[in-house]
Amino acid sequence: MTEQRHSLPEVHRTIAIPEKGFWRKMIAYAGPGYLVSVGYMDPGNWATDIAGGSKFGYILLSVILLSNLMAILLQSLCVRLGVATGRDLAQTCRDYFSPRVNFGLWVLCEIAITACDLAELLGSAIALQLLFSIPLVWGVCIMALDVIVLLLLQSKGFRYVEALVITLVATIAICFTAEIIFSRPDVGGILMGFVPNHRIVQDLSMLYIAVGILGATVMPHNLYLHSAIVQTRAWQPTPEKKWEAIKFGTIDSTVALSLALFINSAILIVAAATFHFSGNQDVAEIEDAYKLLSPLLGVSAASAIFGFALLASGQSSTLTATMAGQIVMEGFLNLRLPPWLRRMATRMLAIIPALIAIVFFGEQSTGKLLVFSQVILSLQLSFAVIPLIMFTSDRRLMGEFVNPRWLKVLAWAVAVIIVGLNLWLLLQTAIGWFK
Repeated sequence: MTEQRHSLPEVHRTIAIPEKGFWRKMIAYAGPGYLVSVGYMDPGNWATDIAGGSKFGYILLSVILLSNLMAILLQSLCVRLGVATGRDLAQTCRDYFSPRVNFGLWVLCEIAITACDLAELLGSAIALQLLFSIPLVWGVCIMALDVIVLLLLQSKGFRYVEALVITLVATIAICFTAEIIFSRPDVGGILMGFVPNHRIVQDLSMLYIAVGILGATVMPHNLYLHSAIVQTRAWQPTPEKKWEAIKFGTIDSTVALSLALFINSAILIVAAATFHFSGNQDVAEIEDAYKLLSPLLGVSAASAIFGFALLASGQSSTLTATMAGQIVMEGFLNLRLPPWLRRMATRMLAIIPALIAIVFFGEQSTGKLLVFSQVILSLQLSFAVIPLIMFTSDRRLMGEFVNPRWLKVLAWAVAVIIVGLNLWLLLQTAIGWFK
């Protein structure tokens, strides 16, 4: 075992927990779940949900529901690991795996974070272009400066970061509630869409979007992030208080991810109701969705509301990618960089492919790049999920907080589904190449 060092030491156990009162405790524990949830409604989700809704109607709502249920279960395991051991997932990997394995896992996680940051970067830049006519190249460069906002918030305290993110999430929810009202979707079609359909795994193009939705929803770096930021709460280190922290932390993430389920479903529902059933089934770009919303819905404000929600989505999710990058670097490599340097490094890695795509392939390539980034996330997911389940199922590590048998079965079933879908996608894609 390596020496005990805490995740995000500048905010570790800085938020006091009251001794009495259910709702006072609930409020004190609320926050980490919302920071995690923003990764489940970032611009990458928008790209996959818009593409899925416009092309296939409501059928992929079942994938969003399944992905969100998986996310709720996996994030609850992150809470359990962080509270029970005082270690985040990356630190635990460093404790129990060889240096070579840890280095490989770190590289894979950095690829996932870069893919996520790419989606957030492009989404924010697209929102600036749509709302204020700022060229996409300049928007990408402007978004590199958001490191200043994050550093200012972190210097004031972790509660300020949480408050900003919750405000942005609420903004997105309000915007899409309005969009659903404007689009007047078919309620019966929506309900049927939440029922799984075998066509999803038989149609390669549908499967590609489905795996993209899975990657956009169950993000690998969120598992590292959640196991770390749950430790910002200063619970007493007794078994009773740890069980209490697990309970309230799980409630926090479940409520936050339920809100993410509503927002992701709303994006796909609006796309299906507005585009798929009006004959515009080829709408896959966020820009096209923005331009067509107001004319098709007959509501002049619809496009502007969509654009502001997109900007809020990009800016909220970019905050968490930075913290996740810091956590995995410190956890896997025991290497700590100044926050501003870590942020700029993550953003520069995302700027390069974004600028290359825009300059050489045109602005119309951004939608495909967004969906592809989410498929990359899904392909990396197994390498975070499997260690998480292994550790939380190990009684020697977890003690009395080890996963009960029913939770182990559910967790491993989720892992098998994730691995199976990814292998099936790779197989079908390879067959398609050789045809």
